[in-house]
Amino acid sequence: RRCSAAQPAAPLPRSSGAFRPLAADWRRALGNVCASPLRPQRSSGRGLERLGWSDVGGLPHLVERLTRAVTRPLEHPEALARLGLTPARGVLLHGPPGCSKTTIVRAVAGTTRASFHYLSGAEIYSPFVGEAERAIRAFFDLGRATAPSLLFLDEIDALVGKRDGAGGGGGDSVQLRVLSTLLNEMDGVEPLNQVVLLGATNRLDMLDAALLRPGRFDEVLHVPPPDATGRRQVLAVHTRSVPLSSDVRLDAVADAAAGWTGAELADLCREAAMFALREDLQAGRVAARHFDAAFLQAQGRQARGRRHRQ
Repeated sequence: RRCSAAQPAAPLPRSSGAFRPLAADWRRALGNVCASPLRPQRSSGRGLERLGWSDVGGLPHLVERLTRAVTRPLEHPEALARLGLTPARGVLLHGPPGCSKTTIVRAVAGTTRASFHYLSGAEIYSPFVGEAERAIRAFFDLGRATAPSLLFLDEIDALVGKRDGAGGGGGDSVQLRVLSTLLNEMDGVEPLNQVVLLGATNRLDMLDAALLRPGRFDEVLHVPPPDATGRRQVLAVHTRSVPLSSDVRLDAVADAAAGWTGAELADLCREAAMFALREDLQAGRVAARHFDAAFLQAQGRQARGRRHRQ
């Protein structure tokens, strides 16, 4: 059953005699207490603390679409009910690695009062037959029990890839069973009332077409690398707590980093601060020369990565 918030107990009357709880007292207590897995949670995702929209640099169109599709329906279900509407069942974010898909999901969670639950491939697959399917079912059961809730499946392509029609066994057959279980949970007889599934993938082309059918992921949103304005905003986010020298011009850094992802820009800011500390452990500010050194280091790393992929 769903677990509702506990109501404050009435003050006990003063009495000199022994206190004996009656059956009605036990029934009232059962209405206010439930097992800890059913209590609404801030997050069950390790290392996935909630953020806010101010932590997402750029991407204003995505912020608006996610606000319309997820945040407002979860916060104001009565508004949709008046017009006979139902909220989106799922939202899928896709785009290159490092483009802030997980950050966006954390910001969505941070702007609602919904419980937030996270699952990855490492937590699903098991050497024991049937464990992966049970993990998916338990994940959705937890979402229903703590509704309103957000369920986040990261790297969903690794969990439920495209069926190739070969009908092979082994690991592929496990993945097909996981896909079948996921589709059943999304479409099943037990409705997902005020439960929104959020998925993220770097490889939209690797997802099974059945997952993309209308009524499952109602919104499929591309998350691109940030443009010049977005890069400036990402740099501002990651230097909020970093004292900068007067010669640091984030606009110039953003222009020089054309095509960089949000993750690469975050690493740039971190490395610039590290260069300042390597130069002087007593450093109180990060200067333009530290960004220049970090920029050259990042360019070398990117070039090596491209050669490795070739």
